[in-house]
Amino acid sequence: QLQLVESGGGLVQPGGSLRLSCAASGFTLDYYSIGWFRQAPGKEREGVSCISRSGSTTNYADSVKGRFTISRDNAKNTVYLQMTSLKPEDTAKYYCAAAQRSLCLMSPTYNVWGRGTQVTVSS
Repeated sequence: QLQLVESGGGLVQPGGSLRLSCAASGFTLDYYSIGWFRQAPGKEREGVSCISRSGSTTNYADSVKGRFTISRDNAKNTVYLQMTSLKPEDTAKYYCAAAQRSLCLMSPTYNVWGRGTQVTVSS
């Protein structure tokens, strides 16, 4: 069974940092592009970042560009989202998703989704 499990969320003060992890089981991430999405209560799910199958291409939402970094470690079958300079508006449940394609997309056109991890930025 194809599964993704997010971890690393929590409560952090504005300006702080967190690193989210997305671990895959039942499949090998080498064949998948990965996207990170987030959703706050009552709001639409939005794309945050994505990384191509090869890892050579990454994309970021304008709101997080320069603050967030996506990376992948195929040996560990895991994708990461390093978040720095966090703002209250970053508060949301964060999801990772995988698609068996080379293309990196910021739209929710992915095959496998995790259950999410909560990130709360507040003083």
